[in-house]
Amino acid sequence: MSEPLIELNGLTRKFKRDSVEITVLRDINLRVYQGDFISLMGPSGSGKTTLLNIIAGIDRPSGGELRILDDDLLSMNEDELAGWRNRHVGFVFQHFNLIPVLTAFGNVELPLLLTKLSRRERREHVMTALQLVGLTDRAEHYPRQLSGGQEQRVAIARAIVTDPTFILADEPTGDLDAESAGEVMKVLAGLNRDEQFHKTIILVTHDPRAAAFASVCHHLDKGVLVQQEPVRSGS
Repeated sequence: MSEPLIELNGLTRKFKRDSVEITVLRDINLRVYQGDFISLMGPSGSGKTTLLNIIAGIDRPSGGELRILDDDLLSMNEDELAGWRNRHVGFVFQHFNLIPVLTAFGNVELPLLLTKLSRRERREHVMTALQLVGLTDRAEHYPRQLSGGQEQRVAIARAIVTDPTFILADEPTGDLDAESAGEVMKVLAGLNRDEQFHKTIILVTHDPRAAAFASVCHHLDKGVLVQQEPVRSGS
């Protein structure tokens, strides 16, 4: 078997609230390989988003080891982590986080403004990303002119426009009706299963219908990670 893309060993995360120490993650061991589609489930407060933020280099663990792409994230300073995230991580959030005064095109283009790509190259990348989520005909529409499902697909296009190494999705269907949620999950599943892209995806969700699109489901219970049986019923 190849080396894991993401490797967590004995990871813990503790917070102090007044004089009380709270353990949010406890001795997490996880291997994620290139092309995996993993879902993380568990009740509110179980540590799912904290774990996702640690993998993204947004939060730091209190103990243990974290290696991604053979990089030791715990040895990086904040500037190094920011550059690392820009190169490797695509984020998809529950609340879309689109900028209202920008069109779908403008929102997707935002991450590319930090690169050295020319205007023409940026346009090509943006239109390719919008094509992958089925929204080239909505490129000049503003968020208020889009449905919730379309907004989330624009957010996915923004996440993939820089061709990140992996995608982290935090409750991407949480604000959507069942039909729109299914459309969004089919887009993510396509990015994972299409041999041209084969994106590695880690999904945090409360929705078992969304989790069913993943190949493996893990459950977090009071900060402890339990691996579940492989699943593949969402397609």
